[in-house]
Amino acid sequence: MRKSLYSHKSNDPALNPGPSLEAKVCFLGTPDSYPQHVTNVDIQETHMSWVFLTDDLVYKMKKPVRYRFLDFSTLAARHQDCLQEIRLNRRLAPNVYLGVVPLTQDEHQQLVLEGNGTPVEWLVKMLRLPAERMLDRLIQRQAVSESDVRSLSARLADFYQRAPAEPMTPEEYRRQFLRDIRTNHEELLDHDYSLSAERLKRITEAQLALINGQPKLFDQRIEEKHIIEAHGDLRPEHICLTDEPVFIDCLEFNRKLRILDPAHELAYLDMECEFAGAAFIGPHLFKTYRQKTGDRPADTLLNFYKAYRAILRAKLSIWHIKDHDADQHSKWIKRTMAYLRLAEKYSAFL
Repeated sequence: MRKSLYSHKSNDPALNPGPSLEAKVCFLGTPDSYPQHVTNVDIQETHMSWVFLTDDLVYKMKKPVRYRFLDFSTLAARHQDCLQEIRLNRRLAPNVYLGVVPLTQDEHQQLVLEGNGTPVEWLVKMLRLPAERMLDRLIQRQAVSESDVRSLSARLADFYQRAPAEPMTPEEYRRQFLRDIRTNHEELLDHDYSLSAERLKRITEAQLALINGQPKLFDQRIEEKHIIEAHGDLRPEHICLTDEPVFIDCLEFNRKLRILDPAHELAYLDMECEFAGAAFIGPHLFKTYRQKTGDRPADTLLNFYKAYRAILRAKLSIWHIKDHDADQHSKWIKRTMAYLRLAEKYSAFL
């Protein structure tokens, strides 16, 4: 294992808070830092993590961030989330998630990955999946077959059927949608975004009208015990179509956001595939799901779920203009508008 060049003058913990985030990222971006032979390290940054892709493995390091929906500000919290990520993702990618490993400091205050010193960070260690078999890449190459869709849908259907039902009342289920729809609407109306208030009003009112006018559509999902602990973030970039499809990067940091109707989760994937230019995937996805489970959610409900998710993704996209330089704004505005068009399309069928 290669030691870091970064060191600290004091051995007093009070005077030595540990290596900076920049030092950790720089160390992990160096091929010689890894216990196995590595020729190259690709580094990717997300809102919540730094991801280091080596020749055969992936290491994910949580950022010390705090948002309304998560708190990674302490080492203990990041360690706990890493453990959760391993446990939850092994449900749908059992051989990909290898474990949680430490980034340590030795007696000379030098960094060692998977060392025996004092942990200064924890990382999720994974096998690196073949990029060319990720669903988003296959969509880009127009290389997704009906057989591929049947395979991934059958795998998900089996997972959903084995998951126990989560306790929830019909009123709670409808109330969470009413609250989230209004919150999404208010946040998208932020004057910094300059989005069409009339368009947002149409989409929001259509969603609220369905919940208030046809509550049975939602209540039936509770009564039939369809609400489970699902993946939570089922998008094409999280699906790898190997011989046995695997599904990675579930939403591990907030259990509440994983409590979903499988039809909702599949509608989300359907919407994201359409956003990526592969609208044909959705019908095949649901055809196999219905055959495997016997569950036949109403088309109106599926359009609601898709509209709801498209608005949420529009909100997450537009948030980026407050986090990125002006030269990146057009990219995020374009994504936001594309999601809003989809939300408007789906809302027309409610």
